[in-house]
Amino acid sequence: MNILMVCLGNICRSPLAEGILKHKVDSAHTYVDSAGTAGYHVGYPPDSRSIKVAQENGIDISQQRCRKFTVCDFDSFDLIYAMDKSNYSNIIGLARNKKDSEKVTLLLSEINVKNKEVPDPYYDSEDGFEKVFQMIDKACDVIAARL
Repeated sequence: MNILMVCLGNICRSPLAEGILKHKVDSAHTYVDSAGTAGYHVGYPPDSRSIKVAQENGIDISQQRCRKFTVCDFDSFDLIYAMDKSNYSNIIGLARNKKDSEKVTLLLSEINVKNKEVPDPYYDSEDGFEKVFQMIDKACDVIAARL
């Protein structure tokens, strides 16, 4: 199973989601990656606040590098999780057919919460990164249990 986590810049939410899910699954059976719908930070490591909150929770994401989502990702991944509705729309906009679009869902659709969007903590305090970590962690628990 190949799973892709996607946010806008691939520096805050999707690197956390990649790291969290990797931490919960057997890497021999599940490949997890992340990408951004915008290419603002290609080649750079995740935001230092994401690295810090992951590290505080026993997960090292410091070696990840940002990349941009491409149409080829539809061929490489079985499931594509968007962090919010805007990124969901951007991904769906690149879908070539129904098969592509059926792979895409909002990450928080995996858990029973009213708001299905993971907020972007980029302009938030460090507390925002911890809140985002906890949301993503709960969704990844559900995904990992199903795998």
